[in-house]
Amino acid sequence: MYALKSRQSLKMATVIVASMLSVSAFAVAQPELDNNSYILMDYDTGIILAQKNADQPFPPASLTKMMTSYIIEQRLLTGKLQENEPVKMTEEAWCRGSSVESCMYVPVNTTASALDMLKGIIIQSGNDAAKAMAQHIAGSEPAFAELMNQEAKKIGMTNTHFVNATGLPDKGHQASAKDLAHLAKAIIQNSNKYYPLYSQKEFTYHNIKQGNRNALLYTDPTVDGLKTGHTNEAGYCLVASSKRQDMRLISVIMGTKSEKERANQSRELLDWGFGHFTTKVVAPAGQAQGEIPVSYGKVNNVAVKTASNLQVLTEKINQDKITTVVNMPKTVKAPIQQGQEVGTLVAMLNGQQVASVPLVADVAVEQAGIFKRIWQYITSLF
Repeated sequence: MYALKSRQSLKMATVIVASMLSVSAFAVAQPELDNNSYILMDYDTGIILAQKNADQPFPPASLTKMMTSYIIEQRLLTGKLQENEPVKMTEEAWCRGSSVESCMYVPVNTTASALDMLKGIIIQSGNDAAKAMAQHIAGSEPAFAELMNQEAKKIGMTNTHFVNATGLPDKGHQASAKDLAHLAKAIIQNSNKYYPLYSQKEFTYHNIKQGNRNALLYTDPTVDGLKTGHTNEAGYCLVASSKRQDMRLISVIMGTKSEKERANQSRELLDWGFGHFTTKVVAPAGQAQGEIPVSYGKVNNVAVKTASNLQVLTEKINQDKITTVVNMPKTVKAPIQQGQEVGTLVAMLNGQQVASVPLVADVAVEQAGIFKRIWQYITSLF
């Protein structure tokens, strides 16, 4: 199905598509889970498939360390921090051999590399590593918490406030499930070099081997992250991500009653999402979408193609009902660069626009000579 519309209509289409990031767009009943809060989000679109108290802040326990590790990862990627840079385990950060809290067990007044500290935070959930890195980067843990809150605002975490780098109970230290889902998406998207650490099942430091507490890593090969958390105040929490075929989902479970429950509920939520929804590629990148007339060019038409995959997240029962509409102006004026956006391909479902990608010129078109341009102008008047 094809139609021609103005560029103003194209902008409107983008607004409509962006506004559909709501669970209310789907008819399927949401899971009922015994916890304080949960959310299930599609990674590619940010669409929320299911939620409960998702905007309400709760104590996040060691889910906090996702922000700690994210800041470290970003500094490593920008060169502000080096993987082999020695980081001192101060007496203030040291765990003192405690078995009450999770620790990496770096001896006091010794150093470990920034990369090992990062592994200790992600895999072992080491409070000592998180505190030592906070001091190393910002001078103190409170100063690092300010960096955490600044980064949270950039990501769009609107119902979160960090007071420390570990997630240990502290007045005013809280986060919402939706915010933590956005943080997980940022880690996967922006820290892809270090994201494999979140699926690593064990890490040994100072001859002490510790296993990752994310039980889903041992039972579901599609799960590749992210982080567990637990305090008496927060209950048992888990942020997980799973990719099956072309679809990745992020789940956040907060405030369950046991380790088993947080794993079972996360598994149930992910299975529910993959069972009811699918990501369908309606048009692959580079697919031809006809031609558009060219005015004042050396040629009269230019072929157009999709700039990227047009993919739609939809309920499985609706995947065969998706149609497409080509939105382009009546003509495009030369000169035209190869890859220049000249229109939009829009996916439609039940009369609503659900996704779109730019249409681009397949080849460059040079401007015609002066005499041809004059002739085209004159003929256009009639």
